[in-house]
Order: sequence, then C-alpha cells, then structure tokens
Amino acid sequence: MIDLTNFKAFDFNEGLPYVSITNNGLTFNKSVIMKMSYPAYVRLLINENGKQMAIQVCDEKDERSVQFFREKANGVLSVRLNSKDLISTIERICEWDLKKASYRVNGILVPEASLMLFNFSDAVTMA
Repeated sequence: MIDLTNFKAFDFNEGLPYVSITNNGLTFNKSVIMKMSYPAYVRLLINENGKQMAIQVCDEKDERSVQFFREKANGVLSVRLNSKDLISTIERICEWDLKKASYRVNGILVPEASLMLFNFSDAVTMA
C-alpha cells in the first residue's frame, strides 16, 4: 500500500496567479486569492531596484495594511486596486506608458513568507 499522507488533491480551478496592470488599476485574479487562502488584508511591497512587487498576508492592525479580499455578492473572485499613486509608481519604475499598453505579470507563491511575488521584468503585454 502507498502512503498518501503527504499528498493533497490538485485543484484544477485555481489556475496560474497573475496581476493585470492597466492605466485604470491593478487586478489580481482568482488564483492569487485562492493560493493565498483568501487574505482579508495584505501589505503591498515594492522593490524599485529589482522591479518587483509583493503582496504579503497581514493583520488589519499591521502598519500599512490594505484591505484585500472581500467576498462579493456576485461571487466574482478578483481584487482591484485603483490607487493612482501605485499605478504611477509602477509605471515610473518599469518605464511603461500605461496609456499605450497594459501588462500581465505572473505571480510566484512564497508560502513560507505568506506572500505572492510579481517580477515586472517578466511582464507580457496584453492584447
């Protein structure tokens, strides 16, 4: 008999985690939310030199926490951040013109730090 103690069923509904970055805001897809276990609050971290962004699960009372996932009546699993300051910061550090193009950046789950990492250098232009 095979010991399946350390196995868990793969969830085909999650998909790849990513953030879409447009002139109007950032949208985190359902996979980001599901893989991070539906965090109510996160800290958004920016590494300007490394052209990276991370969202880290935190408590509501933590410094610079921002509300993240809130269940919607229509059942849609996504989170949108519309901060103009955040958008212009990303635009500046990546040297993008978000009026001309939008981008998609895949996320990398780092479970031991309770965060999802996004490398802007790996961004692809959205059609």
